[in-house]
Amino acid sequence: METTNKIFLKVENIIVAPIDKVWAYWTLPEHITKWNFASDDWHTPHAANDLRKGGSFTARMEAKDGSFGFDFAGVYDEVQNNKYIEYTACDGRKVKIDFLAEGGKTKISESFEPESENPHELQKAGWQAIMNNFKKYTEAN
Repeated sequence: METTNKIFLKVENIIVAPIDKVWAYWTLPEHITKWNFASDDWHTPHAANDLRKGGSFTARMEAKDGSFGFDFAGVYDEVQNNKYIEYTACDGRKVKIDFLAEGGKTKISESFEPESENPHELQKAGWQAIMNNFKKYTEAN
């Protein structure tokens, strides 16, 4: 019998904003399209989000020059308002996100199963870059 130990990579950030704002900016499509990209030559022109257990989401991620794009999508396994999100991406990978209020700040910890095509450090750097964009956008608006 073969056993597989699932590996999770983790990225984190502290956002200087109250948890209600952080939650809204993380989950509402009109905000997702403003921060959900790893570098300035990419963007998210469309996002949809049905934030509930069994609900689905999709974010269209594209290179601004039109050379490449894909839909990042999945189904929510668990949603606890202002605290926790867990989902399964379309490719079967699990993602878990914790939100923790710390005074007027919010700590976000996101753990994800890596895909098998790219090195773990590259994936972690990409997810961290997206979270850094989220921090920058949320704190500026």
